[in-house]
Parts: sequence; structure tokens; C-alpha cells
Amino acid sequence: MTEDRSDLFFGSLTGNGRVLVVDDEPDVRRVVRLMLEKAGYDVLEAEDGQAAIEVINTGENRLMLDAVLCDMRMPKINGVEALAYFRDNFPHVPVGVLTGFPDTEMAVSSMRNGVVDYLVKPVDSERLTTAVASAMAQRGIAWR
Repeated sequence: MTEDRSDLFFGSLTGNGRVLVVDDEPDVRRVVRLMLEKAGYDVLEAEDGQAAIEVINTGENRLMLDAVLCDMRMPKINGVEALAYFRDNFPHVPVGVLTGFPDTEMAVSSMRNGVVDYLVKPVDSERLTTAVASAMAQRGIAWR
């Protein structure tokens, strides 16, 4: 995000929402960011779970995060640990998994632990934006 927009508190006036993309592969983050920005989302990026925790706790990000997409295999703090942190500290923010190593047991376990979607890389733009929109819709239902 290159500009600071004070109207972010009014989410629907500024776009579709803010998504944190956590992945240790810069090219994956870039492609996902571009797909989501094209669909009208603000995107924050982090290269691993540790960086994601730092990003989410910086400035206004804590208040204005609408969804998280997180890889599972990353250095420092991996996806399982990052997902647990998000679930414990931001239970209202839907989290999806974006992984290059699909694992049925991991998918089932993740879904049981509150993950709203399990996407396998490479993911196409339509599938990605549909998953994020669905996650945000679920968040809207939870807030009612």
C-alpha cells in the first residue's frame, strides 16, 4: 500500500477490504497481491509468520484487517504457529491457507481449527478472489 487512507475505517467506501498475504516466496506474494488488488482489495504482505505478526500489530493494521491468507511451510514462525496466533488474537478475522504442498490431513486439521478455505498453489485468480470474498462474507455474518 503506497498511500495512507484515513477512510479505511469505512471499508466498503474504499474497496473490498484489507488482506494480509503471508508467504515466504516473493513471487507468490507478488502474484497474489496483484490478483487481489485487481479485484479491489488492499493487500499487506509478510514473508513468514514472524513478519506477519509484526505487520498485523503495526499502526492501524490491527483494527483494519479483513482476512489472512497464509502459507504453511515457512521459516521462523511456520503456518501452523501463525494460524494459531491469528485464531487466538484475531478470532473475528477469517484465515485461509495457501499452500504448495497439499496434505489431506493438514487440510482437515486446518478446517477443524477455524480455517475458512484451503487453497493449493498455483491458484487461479477467480478461485482466489472467490475464496477471499467468501471469507469476508462469513466474517460479516459473524459480526451480526
